[in-house]
Amino acid sequence: MLKQDGHSHTEFCPHGSGDDVELMIQKAIRLGFERYSITEHAPLPTAFKQEYAGLETGYTEASMAMSDLPAYFKKVKRMQDKYGAKIHINVGFEVDYLSNHVQWTRDFLNEYGPQTTDNVLSVHFMQGANHKFWCVDDTLTDFETGLLTPAENGQALYRQYFRAVTEAVTADLGQYAPKRIGHMTLIRKFQDYFGLPRIYDADTWQVITTLLQTIQQKGDQLDYNAAGLYKEFCNETYPDDAILKQAQQLKIPLVYGSDAHSIKEVGHGYHTLMAMINAK
Repeated sequence: MLKQDGHSHTEFCPHGSGDDVELMIQKAIRLGFERYSITEHAPLPTAFKQEYAGLETGYTEASMAMSDLPAYFKKVKRMQDKYGAKIHINVGFEVDYLSNHVQWTRDFLNEYGPQTTDNVLSVHFMQGANHKFWCVDDTLTDFETGLLTPAENGQALYRQYFRAVTEAVTADLGQYAPKRIGHMTLIRKFQDYFGLPRIYDADTWQVITTLLQTIQQKGDQLDYNAAGLYKEFCNETYPDDAILKQAQQLKIPLVYGSDAHSIKEVGHGYHTLMAMINAK
C-alpha cells in the first residue's frame, strides 16, 4: 500500500504552529512517506464575515489570506523541485463548504484549481444561534453557545452536521471540486467535554448512511483523519470506528490524513489508523 498523507498544512495557516513546511516534508521523507499532500485552508469569502458569529479569530485565523496565494504556490513548487526525487508532493487546498457562497467557491476553484493536484472539502462552520454561522471546532464556548444550545440534543446536532456535509458533497463546485471529504465527524471534537452521545441513534444512522452512499455514488474519498486522536475531548479518529466500518463495506477509498499543523504532528497516528483499517 502506498504510504501517503492526504491532508497537511503549512506556515501559511494563521492558526498553525508556524513551522516551515520544508521541515515537515523532511520529516515525512524520514518516516517513509511516498506521497504528501499540502492542503492549506483556502481563503474565505469576505462576505462570510457578516454571517459569522463567535470569537473573531474563528473567522480571521481560519484560513490563509488571498494575498498569500502567490507565495504559497511558489513555496510548494520549490519544495516539489527540491524533494521530488524523494517524495511526490501534491499541492491544493482544504476548501470550506459555505452554503451561501457556492458560487464564490466555484469561481475560486475555477481560478486556482488548475494549479492544484489534490484538494479536501470540509465543513468547519454550521448555522446555529441567531441564524449565524459558528465554528464547529474552535472554542468550547462558541460550540456550546452557537451550536449545542440551539440544538434539540446531541443526536440532532450530529444530524444537522452530517446533512451539511451531504450538502457539501452534492454542491456544484465545478470541475475542480475536491474529491475527498475532510474529517467528516469533526462535530465530535468536544464530545467528551459535553457528554455527547457515543453511539448514533437510528435517525442519525439514516443520515450517515445517506451521506456515505452519496460519497460512494460520486466516487469520492474519505479523509481518514488522525487529528481527533490527539484532541483532549475527542480521543478518536475522524471518522469514528463505526462509520469507518460502514465506509469500508461501501468500498469508499480512505486516505490517511495527519492534518498536521506542525512538524511534530507529521505522520502522527499513521500506524494506529492503518491497523484499524486492516482489522476490519
